[in-house]
Amino acid sequence: MKKMMSCALILLMALTTAKATEKITLKDIADGAFAAERLTGIRPIPGTDQYASISKDGQRIVQYSFKTGKQTAVLFDVKHTMGSTIDSFDGYELSPDGTKMLIQTATERIYRRSFKANYYIYTVASTKLEPLSEGGKQQVPTWSADGKQIAFVRNNNLHLIKLLYDNAESQVTKDGRFNEIINGIPDWVNEEEFGTNRSFCFNADGTKICWIKYDESKVKSYSLQLFKGSHPTQMQYDEYPGLYTYKYPKAGQDNAQVSVWSFDVKSHQTRQLQVPLEADGYIPRIKPTNDPNRILVYTMNRHQDELNLFAVNPSSTVATLLIKEKVPNYVKEEVMEGIKIGENTLLLPSDRDGYMKGYLYNMNGQLLRTIGNGKYDITAFYGYDEKTGDVYYQAAALNPHDRQIFVSHRNGKEERLTLQEGWNEALFSGDYQYFINTWSDYDHPYVYTVRDRKGKVLSTRIDNRALLAKTAKYGWTPKEKFSFTTSEGVTLDGWMVKPANFNPSHRYPVILFQYSGPGSQQVVNAWKAGSMGQGGAFDYYLAQQGFIVVCVDGRGTGGRGAAFEKVVYQRLGDLESKDQVETALWLGKQSFVDKERIGIWGWSFGGFNTLMSMSEGRGVFKAGVAVAPPTDWRFYDTIYTERYMRTPKENPDGYALNPIGRASQLQGALLICHGLADDNVHPQHTFEYSDALVQADKDFREIYYTNRNHSIYGGNTRHHLMRQIAQFFQHELK
Repeated sequence: MKKMMSCALILLMALTTAKATEKITLKDIADGAFAAERLTGIRPIPGTDQYASISKDGQRIVQYSFKTGKQTAVLFDVKHTMGSTIDSFDGYELSPDGTKMLIQTATERIYRRSFKANYYIYTVASTKLEPLSEGGKQQVPTWSADGKQIAFVRNNNLHLIKLLYDNAESQVTKDGRFNEIINGIPDWVNEEEFGTNRSFCFNADGTKICWIKYDESKVKSYSLQLFKGSHPTQMQYDEYPGLYTYKYPKAGQDNAQVSVWSFDVKSHQTRQLQVPLEADGYIPRIKPTNDPNRILVYTMNRHQDELNLFAVNPSSTVATLLIKEKVPNYVKEEVMEGIKIGENTLLLPSDRDGYMKGYLYNMNGQLLRTIGNGKYDITAFYGYDEKTGDVYYQAAALNPHDRQIFVSHRNGKEERLTLQEGWNEALFSGDYQYFINTWSDYDHPYVYTVRDRKGKVLSTRIDNRALLAKTAKYGWTPKEKFSFTTSEGVTLDGWMVKPANFNPSHRYPVILFQYSGPGSQQVVNAWKAGSMGQGGAFDYYLAQQGFIVVCVDGRGTGGRGAAFEKVVYQRLGDLESKDQVETALWLGKQSFVDKERIGIWGWSFGGFNTLMSMSEGRGVFKAGVAVAPPTDWRFYDTIYTERYMRTPKENPDGYALNPIGRASQLQGALLICHGLADDNVHPQHTFEYSDALVQADKDFREIYYTNRNHSIYGGNTRHHLMRQIAQFFQHELK
């Protein structure tokens, strides 16, 4: 594989040294012309060396052998079902034994991770397809461990389906009401900031359903104004606009009150579980174990620097503390999803010693061993094979921008399973004998290989050679890596994209792209590096217009340990903006850069840091674009903001560092873009900032997108947005 990739890179470089013959258009990017081929909907089949995957045409679910890479069965085909019929499907969930599956159709998105859909129960052997429920769309349907029951949420209430009783449906909770009580799914802020869309589980033998209840009746509301618009058109707002009002707790305000409950499937008895929790604490997760008398409940204090794992008996309601995790500043969000629950073990990610490592405990909370022995971050845990004692994980061991797959053996010996530098991810088979490796780097789209547990390549599923050749035809030059040291003595890393016909004696305008949020990384040796996806196609479009595009990760970003990341604690935007200004100053000293024509842009936190950088005081940016920017952290949600800033009452000086407060210091031409239906960073941020700029007598441009959320897409929207950004920089920097 290494030889193949080296040859491909030589081919790319040879082709891109010649003058580009094809021009990228923004419509190409908006239509996904440079999207890589991906393996989609992959599900390892538990305990086997097989996996399921959605076919390229999206019409079938196919079973493959990890070992051979060959198809072994067709599990589902939309054109061949008995009973109900459907034209297409959006996703699926295998039953624990693989004999049935839930087929997801007619998906209707709610927030970032939440959606409702019409689900069907499909029996593989008979091809029988039947509706899960006739009562309306469902959310997060979940199998019991024996595959004989399915629970789901509808209208904030839990429902239960018993397959052995002719799919009889019953309603478990009755008190769910929009904007008041939620059972089994998280409220907006828990979904967004703890990265989950499900808050219930069965216990191991399916005799109990356990869930988190959110009482958000005292949480203050925010209203988004909706219009008729288009794509989709909402005719109910044809003449008068309407409001979508939902509960959104802003920094320092009341959160939903959370509690944990169990329901006995046979006796129908409901019990509140006695989980210790501070009055304003969080419950980020509820998870099953292999013991019917134990479910795991994670709790966290409001400051988010303490995480507790409780084992709770769903019958007696008694909770026992297993692990108390206490770290400086805050527990990182990814810890919640990174915890792995085995048959007899718990694997907890933690940066307690300054770098993210793994801590393996038994089910009584006793520490067995530590995974990771270097000064580098383990960035994902793939699983623990309890038979062999092997722990499989991904780590930034070579450098902060690279990811490799490793195994840690029971005796503490660690082995690297991937040899190609770049970005490696893994998906292991149910028996841990094989894994699918996804590899890419700055200049190569995704390559999917099947490997054995030693890392030996057995087959290649997808190599994206056609896309690689296509990018060469369009003049995509290799991203150039660089490092420099700021005036404060901080070494920062970055990449740059130069025009295909780059002339070192010419001075070019530069556009800085950055995100800069806590723990994030944009400087990664991966195909995902760059703005707008598709390998940074938008960056290459700008390069064709005569710009150099640069990206630098400043202080606060991830992959370099806790000290580098958490140095921004309680002062978001201070060091991050200084580092982008330092980047511009360093670039201005390069012989091929016109220091009078440097721009900056970013989205979300990147938009916030664009505004902070343009008002930092040193005036290095001639122009900037802020898309959906937070402008005052008092307007943003509790969990995210307080994780890094504590509350406004506790940290008034930190909250005073914001673009609104710096409005009079803005230097350079500015374009702000915002979706009017942004449920995440509310339009309020831009409205208030715009007024501050007006009162400071600052000129600027602003564009609003009707009915669009934080991602600003739908119909021609993304195409239009990219054109505004590109044209703005062409006008201001050329």
